Amino acid sequence: MTDPAILLEDARLSLEGNAGRVDILRGISLSVSAGQTLGLVGPSGSGKSSLLMLMGGLERATGGRAQVLGHDLGAMDEDALARFRRDRMGVVFQSFHLIPTMTALENVATPLELAGHRDAFDRAAAELAAVGLSHRAGHYPAQLSGGEQQRVALARAAAPRPAILLADEPTGNLDEANGAAIMDLLFGLRDQYGATLVLVTHSARLASRCDRVVRLRDGRIEDNESREAAQ
Repeated sequence: MTDPAILLEDARLSLEGNAGRVDILRGISLSVSAGQTLGLVGPSGSGKSSLLMLMGGLERATGGRAQVLGHDLGAMDEDALARFRRDRMGVVFQSFHLIPTMTALENVATPLELAGHRDAFDRAAAELAAVGLSHRAGHYPAQLSGGEQQRVALARAAAPRPAILLADEPTGNLDEANGAAIMDLLFGLRDQYGATLVLVTHSARLASRCDRVVRLRDGRIEDNESREAAQ
């Protein structure tokens, strides 16, 4: 039996604040198969983004276990986690996180250069072409629309051919037309490269395209629906 791409066992996340400890995730057990698409939904404050960050090693579980691609994230130091994300994961944020002093091409090429790819700029150019932005390769983020910036961010995440692609509200800052285009690109990457796709969304339309939908409430799984089984 193939190991799951993502395995969480009683995963917990608590943070200390001025008012004391806040329990954000309260015992999440979840298995995500390789190549599967998973939508994380639920009301604001339910823990969706925190769960995604836990899967990406951007937050550390304060209890339980988080295993990704066979690696126990809790046993890795920060440098090892950074290399693991660089080589095996792509992350797309709602707020884009592009480097403002770099062109679109440079933004996409940077993680490839850091990973030691000698053809970083050729691959970056191909990824920009794949998202329809070859003509904007020399433009800076401030010269791009919101939809174009999100496409650059998606090209940057996809360029290293990650085994896992994590997306946090990837259409949240976009109008309907641009949101639909980003949806098609995300699922196209899964279809083309077989990446495991996990996304946080408030969009029922986007969630409905996933193989599975997990609904969170108050840091716990409220519902875990497999659309594959329903088909």
